[in-house]
Amino acid sequence: MPARQLLFTIFILFTIFLAGTSSSAPVLAVKLKPADVSRGDIELFLNELFEERSRHLVHPNRPQEKYYDTGSKAGRHALAVQKTRAAYLQAWAAKRQMMITDCKSSLRIRGFKVQGEQIKLTFGHSQKITYAYQDQPSQVQWFGLGTWHVMTLKKQKHGWNVSKEWFLDPLEENPNKIPDGSPPLPSSPRPAAAGQRYDRQRAVAYANKYAGLAWGAGNEGKYNGKYKNYNHLGGDCTNFASQVLGDPQEGGGLSMRGPWRYHYRSGGTRTWVQTDAFKHFLLHSGYAERIASGHYKDLIKSTDKYPQSPFWELASGDLIAHVMHNDVDHFSIVTGFDIRGYPLVNSHTADRYKAPFDLGWDNETQYMLIHIKD
Repeated sequence: MPARQLLFTIFILFTIFLAGTSSSAPVLAVKLKPADVSRGDIELFLNELFEERSRHLVHPNRPQEKYYDTGSKAGRHALAVQKTRAAYLQAWAAKRQMMITDCKSSLRIRGFKVQGEQIKLTFGHSQKITYAYQDQPSQVQWFGLGTWHVMTLKKQKHGWNVSKEWFLDPLEENPNKIPDGSPPLPSSPRPAAAGQRYDRQRAVAYANKYAGLAWGAGNEGKYNGKYKNYNHLGGDCTNFASQVLGDPQEGGGLSMRGPWRYHYRSGGTRTWVQTDAFKHFLLHSGYAERIASGHYKDLIKSTDKYPQSPFWELASGDLIAHVMHNDVDHFSIVTGFDIRGYPLVNSHTADRYKAPFDLGWDNETQYMLIHIKD
């Protein structure tokens, strides 16, 4: 199982454990009774917390300590995660000659429970991150992210504190391992087109509609309900990519054939949901061809075959495979290009909507650029 999918499985198992545990909590400053806690109280704190987190992504020097239980190891870890993700985003933007100009959040509380002297809750977070190139500060653009969180809150005399938090963070990488440079790409995006057997326009529309919690996605933040959600089984990214390509009603309409099929009563075949099996099928079935593969620094170079770099060959509706240690770890769908032609992608696990393709990856990641034949 790919490393990121394994980590996500561990996260899900921890979520199940957290929901079912009945062990007593440590003594807190303020004891809680269910009657003392209101949904409005929780929403007020969470909205304030995530508004401050959003400001922190834009201005990483803003203090965050007052929102966390810094007296506990788990509370300090939750704080450290936020500091690291802000450092990563700022470092990534600087490497790409960009600047982060704004960030907004929207929350959806699924449920909460008073257990002993603390509150455990599950909620979804949609985030909009706005950026501009340093030499074009007025030309702002944005992308969306979406994550599910499991959080434990502790009541202090001055208010709530975060004492524990788990979520699959799309920005969780080492800020010191971001590769340099930007792809030498043209300024005009390549539009999606409707081919004879693969409808790129519908494929991109499907990817945008069902991008889950990511800010900007359609369908009220929900996946397509006629397909099984594989997040709790290791990740849903390949299942989503297969849907984009093969859904007969709304997607690209590639015909299901051979081992690549979805059975609506039981779920997808291994080739439909597993990263490497999906990659092998695409490249050996005639449905797709590999443009190029390599590390970021290799793919941004101009070559004799690709004078404007291999990224120039990508079109909306194509795929990018993210490879770690010779194992495909993730699939994302190219859904457009920004004003500099930077490839933007949608994916599940975590949910992304028109996000820069390399955001959240480091210099150890390799990329395989896959063109779907029309």
